[in-house]
Amino acid sequence: MHTISLNEQEIEEIRALTETIAARYRSVADEEFLCRATTYAQELPRGLRSAVNDFRLSEPSGICVVRGYPVDDVAIGPTPAHWREKPVPSPALREEILHFLTACLLGDPIAWATQQDGHILHDVVPIRGHEHEQLGSGSDTVLTWHTEDAFHPYRADYLSLMCLRNPDRVETTYACMEAVCLDEETTRVLMLPRFFIRPDESHLEKNRSGLAVEAPPDLLARSYERINRMNEEPTPVPVLFGDPRSPYVRLDPYFMSPPEDEEAARAFGKLVDAIEAALTGVALEPGDICFLDNYRAVHGRRAFRARYDGTDRWLKRLNIAMSLRPSREARVSAPARVIF
Repeated sequence: MHTISLNEQEIEEIRALTETIAARYRSVADEEFLCRATTYAQELPRGLRSAVNDFRLSEPSGICVVRGYPVDDVAIGPTPAHWREKPVPSPALREEILHFLTACLLGDPIAWATQQDGHILHDVVPIRGHEHEQLGSGSDTVLTWHTEDAFHPYRADYLSLMCLRNPDRVETTYACMEAVCLDEETTRVLMLPRFFIRPDESHLEKNRSGLAVEAPPDLLARSYERINRMNEEPTPVPVLFGDPRSPYVRLDPYFMSPPEDEEAARAFGKLVDAIEAALTGVALEPGDICFLDNYRAVHGRRAFRARYDGTDRWLKRLNIAMSLRPSREARVSAPARVIF
């Protein structure tokens, strides 16, 4: 795990910056803030900018944690009962600004029209009734390791999680590809388009309420139609790609059909076993910002018992694309962040 520790001077610089921005904007979803966020990010301490840039360019690990920023547990208020509870301004606005600006050092945060109603910043909290779901809002059941939105061609390059509260020290699990050992023949098979990945439950229409952004009325319907097609007739894809000596990964075993041919099934089994052997975890502390390279690591979550009393684990989540251009046909305008 790659770790970046903030010092006292950097924390004071960050506080000054987030206070200034919080005085101008009531939300990180503000259109003007979204346009200026990358510029504001260049006002973060140089040491932080340099360290995150090294993580981006050198790919030293599949996970990077920025540590040391203090969170006032009283000021941020109780853990929401549901991600739809989004007061404006948020009591955690300054933390949200820091999270967003740090994410902008890696790329552009994006949103999905079919996930959390198109909100760009997600709340990851346990939701009553989701205890046994394969969702970030689950609790009693282990969230099986995966790459984020593995089924989609426009999936994020990075996933970031900022911890606001984690009293039970629930671990975020991960396995980095540099720790996954595979032979050349197995790698060769896994780099062939023989595998099927279906959409995960967070994108299903049953979770839909109201879209958080303006869009043509038929656009969301077409987006769900596309997701349904991906679910019913998934396209075969490789689960490893890039350089065979240090491959990238895309897979979500819980939402994958078993490979149809024996060779692919055997290779896939070896990959799953190798990832299981490399799987470890980190219990994020309040103020930690965790970046997961969605091409170089899988991640999940240990099971825990939720209390639903306002003190439960609370993370903020962003999906980050290194470039917005590949998804242009699925967004309503060049600067728009929501993928339909």
